[in-house]
Amino acid sequence: MHRIFQERPEILSPVFGVLGIAFPEKAAVYAIGTDVTEARPLARHIDTVLRIGPSDGEDFLLAVEAQERRDTKKESSWSYYVSYLQAKYGLPVLLLVVCRDRATTKWATGPFSCGTRGWIAQMAYPLVVGPDNLPVITDPRTAAEKPAMAVFSALAHANSPHIDAILDALGRALAGMDWNAASYFFQFLDSALGDTPAGDKWRDIVTFVNYFPGRGTVMEKAYLEGEARGEAKAILRFLEARGVSVPQEARDRIAGCTDLDLLNRWLDRTPHVQSVDELFVEDAAPAADRTET
Repeated sequence: MHRIFQERPEILSPVFGVLGIAFPEKAAVYAIGTDVTEARPLARHIDTVLRIGPSDGEDFLLAVEAQERRDTKKESSWSYYVSYLQAKYGLPVLLLVVCRDRATTKWATGPFSCGTRGWIAQMAYPLVVGPDNLPVITDPRTAAEKPAMAVFSALAHANSPHIDAILDALGRALAGMDWNAASYFFQFLDSALGDTPAGDKWRDIVTFVNYFPGRGTVMEKAYLEGEARGEAKAILRFLEARGVSVPQEARDRIAGCTDLDLLNRWLDRTPHVQSVDELFVEDAAPAADRTET
C-alpha cells in the first residue's frame, strides 16, 4: 500500500484532504532513501520516504508505513523514524500510516509517548488512513477520473463488504483507458491484493469472458500478452529439451513475439526442426513462394 505514493504521488492531495490537512497544489515529490540504520548494525527500514517540495513553502518529509496489524514494536520505531529523518535532513517530518482494517487503524492513531514519572520526553502522532476515512469509490466515472485514488481505495477496503463493487467499477474504468496506464494499475493491484479473496475477484474481472474477443480492450490485451508469453516459453523449453541450440538473438525473437498465430506455427514445428533457423524459414519467405503443407 505504501508504494503507490512513490509511483502515483497525485493521491497525496486527496489523502491529505481526507485527513483535513492542506496539501500544496503544486509540489515536487520524489522518493529518498528508506534506510535508517545507524553505524551499529541494527537494520531499520521505512516503507517509503518522500520529500515534498511545495512551490510556496518549505520542503518537508513524508514517511509512509503500510500496517496490516497491530505491532507494539512500531510504537517506538515510528518515533525513531521521525527523529532520525529530522536529524539527518534538517526538515520537518510527517508520518502517514495506511491500514486495511478498523482495529489497526484505531490503534495506529496513537499517540505514542516516551516518558516516565509523569514527564513526557517525546510524543508521536501518526496521520492514519484506512477503511473508516478513505472514500469507497464504486462509480466507474469517478474511478476513470481518479484511477490512482480508486486503486488505493480498493487496497484500503480490500477486506470490506464494498470490495466487489469497488473492483467492478475500477475494471470498467480501466478498460477504456490508455493501455500503458491501465496496464500499470492492473499489475499493481494484482500484486498488492495477492492471494486474497479480493485478488481472486480482481483476476476474475481481468479475464471475464465479456471482454473477449476482438474488442481491443486493455483486459483483452493483457490476456493475449499472457497467452503469448506462455506460448513462447513452451517453444523455448521444447527446443531445449530436444537439444536444439537457441542463440540469444533467436531467443529474443521468440520471447518478444506477441503474434499468437505465428507462435502457434512455431510451436507446431518444434518437434521436427533440427536447428532454430528451420523454425523461422517459412515466415521469412515471400508470401507468393510459400506452399501449404
